[in-house]
Amino acid sequence: MIIVATTQLEKSYGADPVLQGVTLEIKAGERVGIVGPNGAGKTTLFKLLAGIESPDAGELYRAKGTVWAYLPQSPHYPADWTGEDVVASAFADVRHIQEQMRELEGQMALLYENEAELNRLMQRYQKLQDEFEQLDGYQWETRMAQVTQGLGVSAELLATPFAQLSGGEKTKAGLAKLLCQKSDVLLLDEPTNHLDVESMEWLEQFLQSYPGTVLIISHDRYFLDAVVTSIYHVDGGEAEYYIGNYSAFAAEREERLLRQFAAYQEQQKKIKKMKETIKRLKEWGNRSNPPNEAFHRRAKSMEKALARIERIERPKMEADRMGLHFKKTDRSGQDVLIVKGVHKAYGGKPLFSDASLLLRFGERKALLGPNGCGKSTLIRMLLGEIEPDAGTLKLGSSVKVGYLSQQALEGDQNQRLIDAFRDVAKVTEAEARHLLARFLFYGEHVFKRISQLSGGERMRLRLAQLMHQDINLLILDEPTNHLDIEARETLEEALADFHGSLFIVSHDRYFLQKMVDGVFWVEDRQLVHDVGSYEEAREKQKRRSAARADRLAEESRGKGTKPERPAAESKPSSAGAPACAQTKRPNAYKLSELEARIARLEEQKERLNRLLLEAGADYQQLAEWQKQIEQVQAELDESYFAWMQMQEA
Repeated sequence: MIIVATTQLEKSYGADPVLQGVTLEIKAGERVGIVGPNGAGKTTLFKLLAGIESPDAGELYRAKGTVWAYLPQSPHYPADWTGEDVVASAFADVRHIQEQMRELEGQMALLYENEAELNRLMQRYQKLQDEFEQLDGYQWETRMAQVTQGLGVSAELLATPFAQLSGGEKTKAGLAKLLCQKSDVLLLDEPTNHLDVESMEWLEQFLQSYPGTVLIISHDRYFLDAVVTSIYHVDGGEAEYYIGNYSAFAAEREERLLRQFAAYQEQQKKIKKMKETIKRLKEWGNRSNPPNEAFHRRAKSMEKALARIERIERPKMEADRMGLHFKKTDRSGQDVLIVKGVHKAYGGKPLFSDASLLLRFGERKALLGPNGCGKSTLIRMLLGEIEPDAGTLKLGSSVKVGYLSQQALEGDQNQRLIDAFRDVAKVTEAEARHLLARFLFYGEHVFKRISQLSGGERMRLRLAQLMHQDINLLILDEPTNHLDIEARETLEEALADFHGSLFIVSHDRYFLQKMVDGVFWVEDRQLVHDVGSYEEAREKQKRRSAARADRLAEESRGKGTKPERPAAESKPSSAGAPACAQTKRPNAYKLSELEARIARLEEQKERLNRLLLEAGADYQQLAEWQKQIEQVQAELDESYFAWMQMQEA
């Protein structure tokens, strides 16, 4: 079944064409990635497909009766809503029915003597209950808890007025709402922005098993590799289709470009040869006395053939890229970053307790952990912007720091781009314009105010500044945010040639896999170091988390269902007892112990079932109690089997 299809779709804003002749077809159940450089028209295409905007020309087909859910980069909701109101709005129909049912319950409680009216209300209540069950109404709170906890949406975020949330928090709340909805088509615009590693992995698993159709705009190559089954590359106003994930797309695109370039070169040779032949025919015709019309007719015929040739465009082998190269500078001492016994609480929340790390010259380490665990706070302490409550943080000898923050260029927002660059690079205006062109700032663009720059432009300007500083330690806080894939690849190439040390906070796993040789994880308010690539470090961290979960579960079982050691295991002496007593009494003793054990387990199971029914929306607690119930049931089955064997003996 085709969900959406377009034919020669066009869209312009004023005199600027954004999409030209876009033709695509997406079937039910596909997971499609939309990739391309910033400004290529990806978000515009999404809005057209979602029906938010109308095309200027072309045809757009959407399957009738399909429910579409669209996540914009900047969601908007009523100012008086909290984060919880936003997420819960996904269940508006279910909650409305639930409110009606509660009202009817109250009315029925008052009409127990009026049988006719009570019957009428009960019939209405039954209809609502049937509709409620069809919508999985009894599961809505559990589903909401599952999604919010999976995405790492904190209780604090849910309680905060939506208008007071940061841009990233608003996006996260909007994404949670979208995933809670029942829709046929999901349109996600940069869904992994502002998610930590655990949340991204949960989202990948959610989308892999999502029964509907998913369309994703993303520059996250790792995420695209894990989720999508096909790619549309949007560039130059057109969309080109590829089968497979991002890695398959990248390989196939390179092959297509090489084939197109070879065909272009071959055609250019043919055109050149035809032009030379036409020129010779005309010369031979003119030299004849009288002029030979046959040569001119053949030349005219060949000119018509040349005009009919469908020209192959010269392919653009590479997108416009930044000319990013970091300066070579004096090396630092052997120890670059030294953190010892650091304690820090922020806003009443303890972030670090006796945390330590050591970064040596030439090492490339990542600092990773869930959102809100204190990564940015640690960086600010390293930069001397805030003080630790206890412990020490210091830079080694001859360390020259370059810092790239998530909030690049927070200074004077009225300053011109070129002036901000010249504050760092002491060059003339003409030289500055030439250098900024290497970072894709052309013409009058260099006179834009900082406040007018997009996130990607701010990041490119900050990189241009860093390139002209003496640096042997780069501290990068989410350096790939707002950069398209081409810019990320350029940054990776420049960092590969950087002769210094790197300390990186990032959720871009593709970037981390290429860049780092170890990870410092923020775990239990301390820093745990794993050596190796990102994927190797992540596997080690997963094993630690699994071992910790098993240990907690074992402790929980020990408190709840572990049976007491039966006294029969320390048997009394049987000396002088009759032979029949030596064989029968132990069996009778074991049977009574087994019956007591069964009674304890049945009581434990009943208690856990009661807790499960009263648990509310705490998904993690629900899962833990369900796991305990299964363990108790397994012990019960084993005990009942042993009891039956004893009865038959």
